[in-house]
Amino acid sequence: MARTSPGRRNDGKSSAKRAETTDVDADEVTAAGATDAGDAPDAGDATGSTDSGDAPDAGDATGSTDSGDATDAGDATDATDDDATDAGAAEDVDRSLWESAGIEPVEIALPAGVGYTLRAYRLDTDLTPTDISDRDEEDLFAERSAEDDEVVILDEEFLAGVEEDEREDLQVARERRRARSKADESDESEEDEDGEADEAEETAEADEPEEEPEEVPIFLSHRGKLLLFRTPEGLVSYVRSGGPHDLAQLDSWAGVAEGIQPELIAPTDEDSYELDLVVENLRGGHDTWDTTLLIEAGEISRDLAYALRLVAVLDALAPGSPLDDLDEALRAAAGGGIGGFRGRRRLKKIGAQTATLGWRTIIGKISAVVDWRD
Repeated sequence: MARTSPGRRNDGKSSAKRAETTDVDADEVTAAGATDAGDAPDAGDATGSTDSGDAPDAGDATGSTDSGDATDAGDATDATDDDATDAGAAEDVDRSLWESAGIEPVEIALPAGVGYTLRAYRLDTDLTPTDISDRDEEDLFAERSAEDDEVVILDEEFLAGVEEDEREDLQVARERRRARSKADESDESEEDEDGEADEAEETAEADEPEEEPEEVPIFLSHRGKLLLFRTPEGLVSYVRSGGPHDLAQLDSWAGVAEGIQPELIAPTDEDSYELDLVVENLRGGHDTWDTTLLIEAGEISRDLAYALRLVAVLDALAPGSPLDDLDEALRAAAGGGIGGFRGRRRLKKIGAQTATLGWRTIIGKISAVVDWRD
């Protein structure tokens, strides 16, 4: 709606009043009226043109802005929907079979490739360890006994001296035995008292409670070898075939063998391990170390070492070892706060070369006991 300004309305009224009170020429009145009449159309025209011109422009601007924003928002929404679809696909896998059986699919990446297997946790009293009788282990005790059996040839003079020394040693030994026998006679009563004390200690030890069972890992393995399948279909095919493996001793295994499907072999992020990236990451130095990668590598390596009876790996990761110190420092650094600051300081004191060599050995030991299946 076009509106004239208050000033313009007041000017019109004062002109009319002046025309009535003074003797003004008719032409002047007519001219004044014409001027006032002419002003109104000008105001209307100006106002109308402004309003009519503004409305389309505003509409155009609004329309163009709305359409552009709607397009951008639609693209962002589509991208978000795609991400949500990908995340939902992993979460939509039916895990009721694994939850009821207490078994989980696992993905392990090694230098030789990526494979799938199965893992469970049970009390050690309920499990029979994997058979490693076929594994070739270095027998350090056998090497020592072989060294002890070596014969050393000596000359005659040296042997004569040894015989004389032996005679003197025998004489000293006889005298010691005589002195000991006399002391034994006087100590017989004391020994009786000590015997009674020993019996009491044995009785107390028998009354002590036994160690509580411990929950330990077990994998889809056979005779000390980890069965690792390059495809979910290969794993399912082996399970359905009834091939031998250590998980068959579990009470819940029959249900898994009956209900397993390739689409169910979908390990979660927590059950996916990238051992193939560990050495390369450690080589990069302290500033590039991936805390999550290295901590998870330690977890799966301990599980595999226990289940497959890899003594060398267990020793390398045992409490107090350099790699265990690395693991503790990484966990402290990941925790944040003051503990995280101290953990980062501890990490800088750990040699990158030592950690790299240690982990290369561990991954090599694990890779040596993997039975790859297609």
